[in-house]
Amino acid sequence: MAQKKFKGKKKGDGRETLSLQDLAKAPHEDYKKEDREKGIPARIVSLSRTFAFARPDDGGEDIFIPGRALNNAFLGDAVLLDRVQQQEKGPSAAVKKVVEAGSRTLAGTIGRSELGGWEMRADAALRYALPLARDSLAGFHDGDKVQAEVVVNRYGAYTAQVTKIYGTGGSAKICADAIIDQNQIRTEFEAEVRQEARGLADAVVTAEEISGRLDLRAEPILTIDSASAKDLDDAISARKTERGFELGVHIADVSHYVKPDSALDQEAFLRGTSVYLPARVIPMLPKELSNGVCSLNAGTDKLTLSALITFDKTGNIRSYEFQKTVIRSKVRGVYSEVNSLFSRSADEGILKKYEPVMQSLQAAKELADVLKAKSKSDGTMELESTESEFVLDEDGVCIDVLPRHSGESEEMIEQLMIAANQAAAMLAKENGLPFVYRIHESPDPDRVDSLAQLVNALGLNAASLKHPGDVTTRDFANIMDQAENTPVQKIISHQLLRTMAKARYDTAPVGHFGLALADYCHFTSPIRRYPDTMIHRIISTWLKTKDREKCLKLYKEASVKAAAHSSECEVRAMNAERSADDCYMAEYMRAHLGEAFMGVISGVTMRGVFVELSNSVEGFVPIDTFPDSDYQFDGVVTQYDRTTGKKLTIGQSLPVKVVASDVATGRIDFMYNGND
Repeated sequence: MAQKKFKGKKKGDGRETLSLQDLAKAPHEDYKKEDREKGIPARIVSLSRTFAFARPDDGGEDIFIPGRALNNAFLGDAVLLDRVQQQEKGPSAAVKKVVEAGSRTLAGTIGRSELGGWEMRADAALRYALPLARDSLAGFHDGDKVQAEVVVNRYGAYTAQVTKIYGTGGSAKICADAIIDQNQIRTEFEAEVRQEARGLADAVVTAEEISGRLDLRAEPILTIDSASAKDLDDAISARKTERGFELGVHIADVSHYVKPDSALDQEAFLRGTSVYLPARVIPMLPKELSNGVCSLNAGTDKLTLSALITFDKTGNIRSYEFQKTVIRSKVRGVYSEVNSLFSRSADEGILKKYEPVMQSLQAAKELADVLKAKSKSDGTMELESTESEFVLDEDGVCIDVLPRHSGESEEMIEQLMIAANQAAAMLAKENGLPFVYRIHESPDPDRVDSLAQLVNALGLNAASLKHPGDVTTRDFANIMDQAENTPVQKIISHQLLRTMAKARYDTAPVGHFGLALADYCHFTSPIRRYPDTMIHRIISTWLKTKDREKCLKLYKEASVKAAAHSSECEVRAMNAERSADDCYMAEYMRAHLGEAFMGVISGVTMRGVFVELSNSVEGFVPIDTFPDSDYQFDGVVTQYDRTTGKKLTIGQSLPVKVVASDVATGRIDFMYNGND
């Protein structure tokens, strides 16, 4: 049987892209008096018949809403909360008003009710089943995945009006289709877009296009990607000098082909980003561009926009320039092959393949090591990724889940891409250009206080967080250094991510907290991210005209729109990717029901503990399933058994058995499998 491996995410351009399961594991937070007086903006993220939970817009712990205090709010509604109180079991509040109604379109699974009628159990956090409306679409079967509109019947009750039938809810592949629709991700290219793409499919680089560009076709340039990647949008070259290093980061010149306001451009703007699901990529651009004319395939002339950067021996940028270029990649590099070169385990075939670029590759590796050391010295953190790799059989069924590991070549490319992104942002800021920066603001002081509480509870020293309003990246790095090689390393890494603000796009160059950089943007992936395409367009105009006013006239408003919309698209894509990953994990674990595993407690809540297995799969153990126990949550990281004194805390190993796995919702349930 054929097997294929699919990674949970495409390679990124920095540590700020690390994924994190969106689980409510944060410690309790106190809410300021002034916040209670004006109301707290939030969104209803979970709804039961008699209560709900709302998540504050600025993050933090979910807030309990009694049913009598919902004020007719429904799942997904943006609300304003008041009467916030810190209770023993966590914060609670009332809905002051509904600010904006959320989507009433839900995905769910069809089943029979206790009375024998049909009902839909929503995949979203709607914790009760809805009876089907009379005019629902027919033709479904028990257990089918469907899409439905939530409507109110003549008696004032919510019902589900089925509008689309996907197929069996026991298939992660089918569930992914519903997730795509639920997140309003565009999957089909319209006729005009396809026509423009076909017109570029057979494009070859002409002498006229080369004219005026810096010709780098003789340089030892290579791409390095996963073996399965087809959209090769970045290539590198490097040279060691007496004073330091010279680096070339050569990026596909997508803006040369995707013209402003063309059908291709409008579609790319609407999508904002490519979406990477197990076994499926939903590209921002049609394959004629992403896998064809814009892909930097080896041995062919390709148009690029290059960042040419010189560094001193300690990794400081001495100079940089951007030029329109033409390249001819010498080698189509593969991460695993390059890793074998670095570990000196490569066979003769691999050594021969990389011979034309070996000196360039060695210089790139040495530079990346210098940049990594400099980054560490500047105070950046080594945060752990929780990304997964999925192995599917020939029918698309998940038969294995593996934790994704990055090797030396992946880390090298990451460092070099960060450098190019930094240089692009420096160019824009120094010349006052309209731009789309990648920003990461300082964390909210209240959330830093909560982090300090967790750090102390885990037995680490939170002294570096004593000034939460002035916390630095180096302060966070101090916490991470303490946790290194301890059982709490992963949870500290996760909690640091939860404490930090969400990275987003903006036209203001406020810097990047997580990377400890004053200047940062996304420049290196225009095939799969619209902000990068917009940046290429701006830089290209600047290189041609050196006219700041013209750039402002052309791109000031467009940059604002691109930053805001691309941030929304990124969140939408991330939600879809995580939800699909959960479904595939549940599909894999369904084949292991009743089996025992050893896991590590990765989160503790009032209702139970989350346990992560070595393969990166996470499940939940309800606290009331522990036999002969009387556990009480300390509100931070531990459940204490008041009868025996035993405890369940983050980082602790725990034997579990798989008792339930629901593919449709991605929920996996464990039970304690110990002898005492």
